[in-house]
Amino acid sequence: MIDYRPAVAADGPALSATASESFTETFGHLYRPEDLAQFLDQTFGPSGLPSQIGHPDFTIQVATDAGRVVGFAKVGPVAFPGDWSDSDIELYQIYVLSGWFGSGIGAALMDWAIETARARGFRRLVLSVFVDNHRARRFYARYGMREVGRYEFKVGTHVDEDVLMVLDL
Repeated sequence: MIDYRPAVAADGPALSATASESFTETFGHLYRPEDLAQFLDQTFGPSGLPSQIGHPDFTIQVATDAGRVVGFAKVGPVAFPGDWSDSDIELYQIYVLSGWFGSGIGAALMDWAIETARARGFRRLVLSVFVDNHRARRFYARYGMREVGRYEFKVGTHVDEDVLMVLDL
């Protein structure tokens, strides 16, 4: 049975491991090992994702199965360059380990992100998704998200093209 709850400080190591595993499962083959390692450490290492648990700017929801963190979502202030409003919030990640694809975790976390953004008074949910991640793009489109631009997403020294998407809340 999948349980959902806010992340707590003790989740830091498990959350970092889940994030790194999920990203590597999906995208690891695209990058040189040193670029991937640098990205994983900066983004999901101790000074990255785990340090944001409990931070007032970020909200993180975890999905657990028998106590194991198998997915999560994180929202917070928009970090993309550009003209963003204080009424916009970014969905940084919805990650689910591949063994749990199709279990409804992604949908539950997306519903959580939308409800959290609305409850906090935001008007738009913003995210970026890899241009060739067609599965994720279709998932977000089902929620009414629309493409509004492109973004250069760095993994180490490698630069990918991401699609910026928004949902009016």
